[in-house]
Amino acid sequence: MMNYNDFKKILNENIFEKSKSDLLEKIANSPSRFIGLFRPTKPKAKIMQNLLQSNEIHFGDAIEKLFEEYFKIIGFDLLSKRYITAKGEILNIDQCVKKDNKIYFIEQKVRDDHDSTKKRGQIDNFEKKLNILLSIYNENNLEGIFYFLDPEFSKNKNFYTTELEKMHNDYNVKTSIFYGKELFDYFNYPDIWNEINLYLAKWKEEIPDLPEINFDIDADMTFNEIKDINPSIFRKLFSNNDIFNKIILTLFPEKKTLNLLLTYFQSKDLTIYKTLAENLETKLKIM
Repeated sequence: MMNYNDFKKILNENIFEKSKSDLLEKIANSPSRFIGLFRPTKPKAKIMQNLLQSNEIHFGDAIEKLFEEYFKIIGFDLLSKRYITAKGEILNIDQCVKKDNKIYFIEQKVRDDHDSTKKRGQIDNFEKKLNILLSIYNENNLEGIFYFLDPEFSKNKNFYTTELEKMHNDYNVKTSIFYGKELFDYFNYPDIWNEINLYLAKWKEEIPDLPEINFDIDADMTFNEIKDINPSIFRKLFSNNDIFNKIILTLFPEKKTLNLLLTYFQSKDLTIYKTLAENLETKLKIM
């Protein structure tokens, strides 16, 4: 179906490639979460915790991208995933695909472990997307699917099943809920699920046990990822001595990336970059 290297590339790009820039933005915008006095963790531990949480969140994004590729491989057409309601609300559908004149929209989650408030929100969101798609496509050609990747979690299955049956009756649109392999059995491609499990197991063997918090290990790669962050973020990071000393120097202990940033800022014409360069150069000199 899919080459393992392509599978791995999608995961790594969507999980890890923006993790450094995302972390720096979170530090700049909420520094007290990392260096606040009323925290039971030191900055290094908080950084690690944040990276782990970020990877968990981005894993869902990566799986969405993987499924897009698999749908293309088995002959589905990818339709727009972004819709705007009459009130201007933006709705993003995880998967919207077409095959044999049938439109499938899929709300795709990693696991079914939501609490009571969140599960109601999931269903309400699903119904909003059903409504906007019905304004575009014929109800007889439309099918809505609620899908959870991890078959080990089915906390709210009865609730979702009941709500989807109500929608089916009220809208005359077929609705289904699937876990794990069930989605691919439904489309008659069970081998995809077997491949996903095989590749995920192989990929997990290759990734490190914990995220690396020394961003200077590959300074060139880090520099290319973070250099175009909004300068207001760098301004916050470099103007706060606590952030710089306790967090920035933890992330860039060898200062390789910081020196690359200094050269980059010095090459820019805008005044804000000159200011950033002066501020960063002063801090590097007194280290």
